[in-house]
Amino acid sequence: MIIRELQAKDNAAIEQIIRECLIEFGGNREGLAWADESLSHLSDYYNQEGRAYWVIEQEGQVVGGCGIAEFNGSNEVCELQKMYLMGHTRGTGIAAKLLDTALTFARLHYKQCYIETLQNMHAANRFYAKHGFELLAAPLAGSEHFACDAWYIINLTK
Repeated sequence: MIIRELQAKDNAAIEQIIRECLIEFGGNREGLAWADESLSHLSDYYNQEGRAYWVIEQEGQVVGGCGIAEFNGSNEVCELQKMYLMGHTRGTGIAAKLLDTALTFARLHYKQCYIETLQNMHAANRFYAKHGFELLAAPLAGSEHFACDAWYIINLTK
């Protein structure tokens, strides 16, 4: 298993993984990543200052990924975006390694990291809480994923 930065050749694979996961959890609708215009060309979106996206590759196949980008144009708050893994890789510990990679990058650029998700993604919600994210009562102002119903934040400064 390797974690590496997203390349243009990975766009189709990571889009497929994201879409399959969204279907699995009923997230194939407006107001979620499903409708993001950048989904088919994530390498272009993340190829900017303060943004990055990593993929997990196993035996030459991309099996998941996640990104960090500023939240709503903020210089202090970033968003953990599009963190999805193929079903057979969940529970293997690679999500924690991927999150660590993302938060290490985020600490260089931001003071807080925010994530929006769905309550019915029970394992994901437990994962974020286990890794120090605090559940919020409502989304941060400026949220684009209006269909999400669980919001978390973590302070990145010590």
